[in-house]
Amino acid sequence: MPARLFSDSEDEAQAHTMKRSKLNNGKPHTRKEETSAFQTKLFIDNQFVDAQDGATFETVNPATGDVICSVAEAREADVNLAVAAAKKAQDGWRRTTGPARRDLLLKLADLIEENLEELATLETLDNGKPLGVSKAVDLPLVVKCFRYYAGWADKVTGQTNPVEGDFFSYTKVEPKGICAAVIPWNFPLLMAAWKLAPGLATGNCMIVKPAEQTPLTALRLAELIKAAGFPAGVVAMLPGFGPSCGGVLAKHMEVDKIGFTGSTAVGHIIMKDAAESNLKSVTLELGGKSPLVICEDADMDEAVAAAQVGVFFNQGQVCTASSRIFVHESIHDEFVAKLVAATKQRTQGNPFEDVMMGPQVSQEQFDIVNGYIAKGKAQGARLACGGKKTKGKGYYIQPTIFTEVSDDMTIAKEEIFGPVMSILKYSDFRDAIKRANDSKYGLAAGIFTRDINKAFEYADDVAAGTVWVNTYNSFDTAQGFGGYKMSGLGRELGPKVLDAYTETKAVMVKLGHKPGH
Repeated sequence: MPARLFSDSEDEAQAHTMKRSKLNNGKPHTRKEETSAFQTKLFIDNQFVDAQDGATFETVNPATGDVICSVAEAREADVNLAVAAAKKAQDGWRRTTGPARRDLLLKLADLIEENLEELATLETLDNGKPLGVSKAVDLPLVVKCFRYYAGWADKVTGQTNPVEGDFFSYTKVEPKGICAAVIPWNFPLLMAAWKLAPGLATGNCMIVKPAEQTPLTALRLAELIKAAGFPAGVVAMLPGFGPSCGGVLAKHMEVDKIGFTGSTAVGHIIMKDAAESNLKSVTLELGGKSPLVICEDADMDEAVAAAQVGVFFNQGQVCTASSRIFVHESIHDEFVAKLVAATKQRTQGNPFEDVMMGPQVSQEQFDIVNGYIAKGKAQGARLACGGKKTKGKGYYIQPTIFTEVSDDMTIAKEEIFGPVMSILKYSDFRDAIKRANDSKYGLAAGIFTRDINKAFEYADDVAAGTVWVNTYNSFDTAQGFGGYKMSGLGRELGPKVLDAYTETKAVMVKLGHKPGH
């Protein structure tokens, strides 16, 4: 995915980096006396503070199941403080010039880049993804996202309108106001960037609720936001739980927009809360059950590699996971044999070592994925490989492949969000498209073929927000992303997302003379 007023001392970011020097050697903290190296307080009005009621919760290292540290838990009183601070800051922030916002975003991107090693290590510690992935994928994309939207900060403009009569008409593009962002745990820092960067670029105040499973990089990002010089109240970070923090934001009468990435079930709740409060704007990036069609003329080796990336990248905890793979009957057996052989070579273990896969993010997610594996077996799918817990501590599940899967099986219909692949056989291309569309989701889809006409036919007819041809899970900040059907509302990334954070005001001025006189 290619894609980045009042200043504190720049030395602040460097001081925090030195404070956390033990993180930069790639070894996670385990002793209680080291937990002070992590920022654990709420970020409100440019200050790090305890929760109003003193509440905290534990965040856990999924590679071991051990507690990393306790983090302040935001509840309604804390949300109200953050909203009040944002309300106080909004009028001045919305009037900040585009170039000024651009420079702040570029400074933040630079600080993230300077602290990339530390942030990647912290992401791996809290989330469990391999450190190599955090360093090579997540963090570089965070930097690119902030730089991309920094470039848009001084280019969002209105227009003049060719109206009839003795009038001059123009439009202005203005920020929404106070925007909330509820962030998932699978790409904690990257998903925060996807919402923060366009929201700040267009002059909004942002209140972010990171996932309770993975709060640590968001709080470190808050330190860098302060060090970059963003004014007090413009950004808040509120670690907490869905009903007591995210739900409060969704219902709040002074929050103008809420963006959510996560499950479709929670998306329903947020829409309901928004509708029953102040009809705030809502954008949702929700679940998926994405189909990948492997045609008989596909490059076999490339298709096998893409199928693995499609399902096993990030331990299968990806909303676009190609968990339904439709393989033409003429190549089915060869494809399965090569895929199983390649999957058995995937390394899994301590995410701070050179491995391809780490653990699931939590005990809860581990149990959910295992439940789906059990359902696949019970409903008659054939387990081709995996399906077991990797030995030792932590929430590890082997990469798992089921064959002889039918469309009506639970594992072929419901989002699993884990390293579980279902392979379905097809004979007719049009039937494959029909089956691919037979889902309540429509987030992404893919196809492997050498026939360009088939590729375009599939891209035209599959009901999905993103279609990949001879690739999978390839992203770019400049390309919009979002779903059809129950996979969400609105778009992230690209220029299109800017509409979600802005309002268009029309101005009509009566002229003192008639045009042409």
